[in-house]
Amino acid sequence: MSKSLVIVESPAKAKTIGRYLGEDYILRSSVGHIRDLPSGTIGVNVKDNFKPLYVTMPGKEKIVRDLKSQAEKADRVLLATDPDREGEAIARHLAHILNLNPADSIRISFNEITAGTVRKAVEEPRPIDMDLVNAQQARRVLDRLVGYELSPLLWQKIRKGLSAGRVQSVATRLIVLREREIEAFVPEEYWLLSAYLRREAREKEFFSRYHGEMAEGKVKAHRPGSHEEVSDLIKDIKSHDFIVDDVKKGSRQRKPYAPYTTSTLQQDASRVLGFTAKRTMRAAQQLYEGVELGASGQTSLVTYIRTDSVRVSQASVESAREYIRVKHGADYLPDKLPFYKNKKAAQDAHEAIRPSHFDQAPEDLQDYLTRDQFKLYELIWNRFISSQMKAASYATLRVDILAGTHLFRSNGESLLFPGWLQQMGLLDLPSQVQKDADDVVSMDMPELKKGMKLILDRLEPEQKFTQPPGRYTEASLIKEMENLGIGRPSTYAPTISTVQDRQYVERDGRSLFPTDLG
Repeated sequence: MSKSLVIVESPAKAKTIGRYLGEDYILRSSVGHIRDLPSGTIGVNVKDNFKPLYVTMPGKEKIVRDLKSQAEKADRVLLATDPDREGEAIARHLAHILNLNPADSIRISFNEITAGTVRKAVEEPRPIDMDLVNAQQARRVLDRLVGYELSPLLWQKIRKGLSAGRVQSVATRLIVLREREIEAFVPEEYWLLSAYLRREAREKEFFSRYHGEMAEGKVKAHRPGSHEEVSDLIKDIKSHDFIVDDVKKGSRQRKPYAPYTTSTLQQDASRVLGFTAKRTMRAAQQLYEGVELGASGQTSLVTYIRTDSVRVSQASVESAREYIRVKHGADYLPDKLPFYKNKKAAQDAHEAIRPSHFDQAPEDLQDYLTRDQFKLYELIWNRFISSQMKAASYATLRVDILAGTHLFRSNGESLLFPGWLQQMGLLDLPSQVQKDADDVVSMDMPELKKGMKLILDRLEPEQKFTQPPGRYTEASLIKEMENLGIGRPSTYAPTISTVQDRQYVERDGRSLFPTDLG
């Protein structure tokens, strides 16, 4: 009986895939990269078209011997490394050490590790994609050239052990530039003015915020800039009655967010869970490669985790809709399937990050997952399920109140239909009243009509100062790097870790700030 050798990057992934392939398949792991540029020299022949000089990585000799031994026994070899540039490059290096022709059908890949996708992949092998290999190689060579040219300069001018890089140097510069903005910032004084009003003397008061001046039917927004100005304003306001000038009732919809990309997952995990990018990717990698689920065995729970696309398969949409129908009811299903547009720079090589199995809800797996795995899986699950649900709808209200020409404004909204918020568990949020913003957000107001005269209870001024831009957090730095086209989904986490490990950047809570070295 013929045997096939299937090589993946990690032992966990090998164990997961092995569940779906029978005894005719031998699973082995390369444990990451097998070959790389040498660590002791530049490893790039700049005089020969920048030809890289690869060597077997130290410590991988035993793995190489085992792979060669298994390949000799097998009737065919299939390279099942990750479906990205790095994975394609690892496959090419494996082909080299095993004397396989990259033009032969020896490469298989899959976006999710399920029985169907794995079995289909082994039936449809393809040649190694040399365009992807060359793309990875170009980046690796460029990283080496930049690092080897600039790092010795840092050793000479500052101290040994420092490094520069194509991405890490730019990320550090962003943090430094933000710090300079903060240091150069000059606060400006301004004042908020709140009017506490009633319809009748015995009724509960509500408040409205001074918004600006009404002139010839047009509103000119304004904020008092000094104590003297707000004092004069209060004096003039008290000489006028408060009259309801306009009441606008309407509605709005709040649409769900697109499924996660690597970038948005790292941002949300930082913002919601307090995870570093490194911690997020570690848990995500475990969820993708597979975790032990008791009687179900080693199971992959999410699709490939390095992606810049929000595209999802039709099958996953149908599975999500069935889950929504059972969990929440048909009223929560949109008539038209949601469509999410990729960013212009997106490569769209893989689906968005989503659950692989829709019969494995987070609450059913909590006993089998670590805390980090559970929290992240729950985040991914809720984001994808909610992305396929109806929009939330709100009743909106805007009330303009005039005291002479002085305009006070209140904005408010109340939830009519929760839609996707139901899945996200965001229904217990209290009615928000933003007393430190220009516009009040509250529905806790009596019924008001145009022309109605109101009773002024009191006016409350509050001194404020403009604030400098905030320091980058990991979430906001990743977002800025993505917006500027710096790095790729696979580089965000290691870049942020590197600049901290090299002590170019430090953390204060969630904020990142440059050190003197940075």
